[in-house]
Amino acid sequence: MKITSTSCICPVLVCLCFVQRCYGTAHHSSIKVTRNQTKHIEGETEVHHRPKRGWVWNQFFVLEEHMGPDPQYVGKLHSNSDKGDGSVKYILTGEGAGTIFIIDDTTGDIHSTKSLDREQKTHYVLHAQAIDRRTNKPLEPESEFIIKVQDINDNAPKFTDGPYIVTVPEMSDMGVIRTALHNMDREAREHYSVVIQAKDMAGQVGGLSGSTTVNITLTDVNDNPPRFPQKHYQLYVPESAQVGSAVGKIKANDADTGSNADMTYSIINGDGIGIFSISTDKETREGILSLKKPLNYEKKKSYTLTIEGANTHLDFRFSHLGPFKDATMLKIIVGDVDEPPLFSMPSYVMEVYENAKIGTVVGTVLAQDPDSANSLVRYFIDHSGEDDRVFNIDANSGTIRTTKVLDREETPWYNITVAASETDNPGLLSHVTVGIRVLDVNDNPPELAREYDIVVCENSKPGQVIHTISATDKDDFANGPRFNFFLDERLSINPNFTLKDNEDNTASILTRRRRFSRTIQDVYYLPIMISDGGIPSLSSSSTLTVRVCACERDGRVRTCHAEAFLSSAGLSTGALIAILLCVVILLAIVVLFITLRRSKKEPLIISEEDVRENVVTYDDEGGGEEDTEAFDITALRNPSAAEELKYRRDIRPEVKLTPRHQTLSTLESIDVQEFIKQKLAEADLDPSVPPYDSLQTYAYEGQRSEAGSISSLDSATTQSDQDYHYLGDWGPEFKKLAELYGEIESERTT
Repeated sequence: MKITSTSCICPVLVCLCFVQRCYGTAHHSSIKVTRNQTKHIEGETEVHHRPKRGWVWNQFFVLEEHMGPDPQYVGKLHSNSDKGDGSVKYILTGEGAGTIFIIDDTTGDIHSTKSLDREQKTHYVLHAQAIDRRTNKPLEPESEFIIKVQDINDNAPKFTDGPYIVTVPEMSDMGVIRTALHNMDREAREHYSVVIQAKDMAGQVGGLSGSTTVNITLTDVNDNPPRFPQKHYQLYVPESAQVGSAVGKIKANDADTGSNADMTYSIINGDGIGIFSISTDKETREGILSLKKPLNYEKKKSYTLTIEGANTHLDFRFSHLGPFKDATMLKIIVGDVDEPPLFSMPSYVMEVYENAKIGTVVGTVLAQDPDSANSLVRYFIDHSGEDDRVFNIDANSGTIRTTKVLDREETPWYNITVAASETDNPGLLSHVTVGIRVLDVNDNPPELAREYDIVVCENSKPGQVIHTISATDKDDFANGPRFNFFLDERLSINPNFTLKDNEDNTASILTRRRRFSRTIQDVYYLPIMISDGGIPSLSSSSTLTVRVCACERDGRVRTCHAEAFLSSAGLSTGALIAILLCVVILLAIVVLFITLRRSKKEPLIISEEDVRENVVTYDDEGGGEEDTEAFDITALRNPSAAEELKYRRDIRPEVKLTPRHQTLSTLESIDVQEFIKQKLAEADLDPSVPPYDSLQTYAYEGQRSEAGSISSLDSATTQSDQDYHYLGDWGPEFKKLAELYGEIESERTT
């Protein structure tokens, strides 16, 4: 098959394509395909025939952007098997087959039905095949070919990112886009716009072009020094301006921007350098003028300052443009203001003695009108506290006097505030603090520093120090110590104690004799005198109380006063507490027992005649022969009257007291055994006797013994002629017992 390509648009191109196809047939292995003929004969080997080249291929070309009314002719397919009788049918497949490219199946002509764009797709790959129209069998194998889209000048040059914005430092002389003017000044013109055009085809006729805009901005450099708009300025400042406050502003202009316009201000000359100061406001680039010291119109009415403004960020490339600083002169005029009175001192300290009479002069304050008018001044105390009520001030002279009697020990210092105003303008006030110190006078005598508990041991020796005392004085140190201690000379000499002044504001109490006895006297009183060192000296008297106590050998106090009697028996504090608890418990038991008896309405029969031996039984149910509940035990005390004494058991009997000791003849005539048997029989036969629990007292001991009663209850009522002096010979353990019984014996003898 041969391929023929013609173009109605460019015949020369068709010729070139034809030559290329022919050249490709000879040198580029183009294929001419014919059918492979193979015979199969029995008994013979298969014979392979070299196929005949039937296709001659090369690439096709088609112009882009075809705008004609008819389809654009691309080329022609032809097979060697085509005899021109229409028996061969051509089939086209691949990219765009049937949509973009169509083929005449009889003649093999290929046309393009659409306008192509090379910028979207540069080539198409297709497949061609020739088949028998009658049998639909391929006459030759399928072959592949390419249709390339030829470019035409249909796109103009385009700037993708336009318009462009470029910044160029002013005064620049290099760059891709070069400046055409020398020393371009941003302050003169900051923005420029440049139009750039691009052409294709090297600018030949028929080529296309595109353009864009470049916006150029000149950036700033520090090429301009600061400049003050004026060379002379004038500022008015009232003399009442506060120290540290801002009194004015000044500003120099700089044509540059950003950090290139930053500047600092300073005072470089003038007579007000010590009075004023200047600082720079970084936000507004202004100089802030402040007051360092107070102004006084009456002393100086004007000041002159030379102020300089200089750039802080210099560019040494432009140092030839001159110094980047400027100076100006500022004249400050001080304004006269009606000022309040001015005190001669910022504060006052005065002194006055305590106990001074009312109206005593404390001191004088002085204030004057600082203005030239020199108006009269009036004074008064600002009564804002209680301290101010103690003093008053003369409105014309400023003299301060007392209105009360002062006491340094109560309030040693006063703070008052004095105000002064002009008579012509009372609204203008000035204040000053006055401190008043109250001086001390010796008006308080010395006294003991505290209440002293002085103890002397019974075994003290003469000259022994038993205590040290000190004194205090409410007055100031000058009128207080040194203190003198001494005994009242108007009294007789104390035989027991003496006083020694230690000359260090203390005194010692010493004993005069040996041994003290609590039994004889347990408390002593010692009057003393104390004087201070003031002028004139004051003194006071005090009485010291000295207690006599029992002490250990090392001087430790063991006990004092009434505790000694119990301690002499060898009882400690814990033992005394235990005894008291026992007594309380016994009393509680007795009260409980009586309460129970009364609730049962049973009399408590206790013989008050004989208390030598008592047996108390309660809550006892009895027990056979040992049960004595039915007996009237009062008959045991007088058997002869047993028949006559009959008591009810449910009430308390009224028993008359009988002598405690019966005669020997009465006791010998009683047959106790017979009496008990008789009473037992009567009780067994008496149905009226209730089975109450009872308290029986068996106080009869039988016939009298020569030793007498062994009970200790009656021993305290008898007179004893016992001699207890031998207890003193038993050692120190019985010392207190001997003293106790020795005192009892001495009291009996007296």
